[in-house]
Amino acid sequence: MWMTTMANSSLLPKPYYYHNFHYQHQRCFKINLPKWTTSTRASSAAPGVDLNTLEFAISKKDSDAVKEALNQLSEVGWAKKWSSQPYVSRRTTSLRELTSLGIKNSENLAIPSVRNDAAFLFTVVGTTGFLAVLAGQLPGVSLAHLCFALYDWGFFVPYLIGSISLVVLAVGSISPGLLQAAIGSFSTLFPDYQERIARHEAAHFLIAYLLGLPIFDYSLDIGKEHVNLIDERLEKLIYSGQLDAKELDRLAVVSMAGLAAEGLTYDKVVGQSADLFSLQRFINRTKPPLSKDQQQNLTRWAVLFAASLLKNNKVTHEALMAAMTKKASVLECIRAIENAA
Repeated sequence: MWMTTMANSSLLPKPYYYHNFHYQHQRCFKINLPKWTTSTRASSAAPGVDLNTLEFAISKKDSDAVKEALNQLSEVGWAKKWSSQPYVSRRTTSLRELTSLGIKNSENLAIPSVRNDAAFLFTVVGTTGFLAVLAGQLPGVSLAHLCFALYDWGFFVPYLIGSISLVVLAVGSISPGLLQAAIGSFSTLFPDYQERIARHEAAHFLIAYLLGLPIFDYSLDIGKEHVNLIDERLEKLIYSGQLDAKELDRLAVVSMAGLAAEGLTYDKVVGQSADLFSLQRFINRTKPPLSKDQQQNLTRWAVLFAASLLKNNKVTHEALMAAMTKKASVLECIRAIENAA
């Protein structure tokens, strides 16, 4: 059994998020592109297809209107991939199946990654330690004329520099958010930073779209990585703690999509913590409650199902990644999905 039991959480805040990396890895893409106009979007969709209604519904964050607009576009033959994945109930799933599908190191998927944290702390401690040793070799210098006192520069500076590591740890203990922001900024130095977060968030977006869950917002900006879903009916079920097995399965697959996308591509998954936490929040609002074994199996099955959808829609996933990297609007992202070969 590979998934650790997670602590119960409070009611899900609205709107609910998929991924706040997710990652504890904050990331952002800063590519400035010209804004598309409504007329351009509508005309480029397909001859005779009007996307203005869909765009207006998305801007109003009206889940029913968004679904109605997409359903109408599906009826006229444009939004063919919207809600195209039929419901498949969960089944018993093994780690062997995840490995066979192409998930790398499937037995370690639920272990939170400390790559970014460890690299940041190692860099801080290593750099300050080296500078402290270097400063200790400085000759004693009298600063009486400047500070009206005598200081041994070679004695004072090493301790000053060395204390930086302690200050960083103290800040992390008192205000973890500040330390996490620093770690997030530091993590941008990793070569796979931008591609990894785009792949992760695009997976949430695409799987939600295929399962018929409308999206009204997303972000790849540092500290704000997320894909926002809107579904008033699901929201009421979540707040009332009355999620049934069918709705839990859908939300589980969307929650695990980012993790699955990373597992299919990288040897080590970095952004699973927020995904697993989101899933646990949904599990906590389900009736009847799931046992630990059932929770673990649900997680494995959701990863398997999401990974299968991503492999079957690889070209679409890549097209959506490209659009999101360019900070395309939600409507343009939907166009990217529908126009992918």
